[in-house]
Amino acid sequence: MSKIARKPVEIPSGVECNLDGQSLKLKGSNGTFDYVIHDLVEITHQDNELSFKARNDDRQGWAMAGTMRSITANMVTGVATGFEKKLELVGVGYRAKAQGNKLNLTLGFSHPVDYNVPDGVSVETPSQTEVIIKGADKQKVGQVAAEIRAYRPPEPYKGKGVRYADERIIRKEAKKK
Repeated sequence: MSKIARKPVEIPSGVECNLDGQSLKLKGSNGTFDYVIHDLVEITHQDNELSFKARNDDRQGWAMAGTMRSITANMVTGVATGFEKKLELVGVGYRAKAQGNKLNLTLGFSHPVDYNVPDGVSVETPSQTEVIIKGADKQKVGQVAAEIRAYRPPEPYKGKGVRYADERIIRKEAKKK
């Protein structure tokens, strides 16, 4: 029995929740989500709480109930407050500039890198070395951050590259003579 699935998802005020069979619709200030809950999972909505339970009392049903509860909790948080990831650019001449739905990056290559930001995600650059990625979909925000970081991941000798704000780079010692 999944420990995660047993805990109900609280629906905060300002979030509208409609449950029609296995179809779940969430609407909030940051956007809307339509999601179809897996057939092995039974979902109930009462008193501003969503409860999850396995239809059959088997291992796979409870595992899927925990997964659906986690996905739903992330959707509720996304439409209510949203998600945010911060990236830092470390290196001489490394800088970023947001222009509409494009992010221009100068990362020490012979050419600038232009990243097209997908719909549902916004990118801000408060300074030239900081990038803030915001959105309602946790998976999309994390994927955009990972794709931007993949252009120049931090290297272990000098620590240069694009890193998450809370990331700690383990440094290596240079080669000895």
